[in-house]
Amino acid sequence: MVALLVIHNFMRWFVLLFGILTVVRSIGGLSAKRDFKPSDSQANLFFMIGMDIQLLIGLGLYYAGDWYQKLEHLGQNMQDPYNRFFTMEHGFTMLIAWVLVHIGRASVKKAGTSQSKFRKSLIFFGIALLLILVATPWPFREIVSRPWFRWF
Repeated sequence: MVALLVIHNFMRWFVLLFGILTVVRSIGGLSAKRDFKPSDSQANLFFMIGMDIQLLIGLGLYYAGDWYQKLEHLGQNMQDPYNRFFTMEHGFTMLIAWVLVHIGRASVKKAGTSQSKFRKSLIFFGIALLLILVATPWPFREIVSRPWFRWF
């Protein structure tokens, strides 16, 4: 279980790196009116792959740990901010971000012009990145804080 937490924490940085890279490249492409390059597609592909891996690891943590079992007492969990965050808010928000990344990837591939690709990329991946940042248990969040880097 600790190994999954360490991997989940490490993958957070991979996802954030490629999420930020994708959004920055989208802003740059829109403002410079440049062509959509294969490297732009690779950035959002790696963002999507990272999200897929995070989802699988997160589901493993959710069901192998005691978070899923806490749903039996849903009313009590909703009253406790720590349990509510990890049983409902974190997973649900990240799932929405995961869906946005997949829809974004498909819509960018189908878009016709480079500017349309960058615009769709910025919208879908930007909202997904924002949701990820909001739903991450950063060390500065009082009740749900987690360390920057988790070790064994």
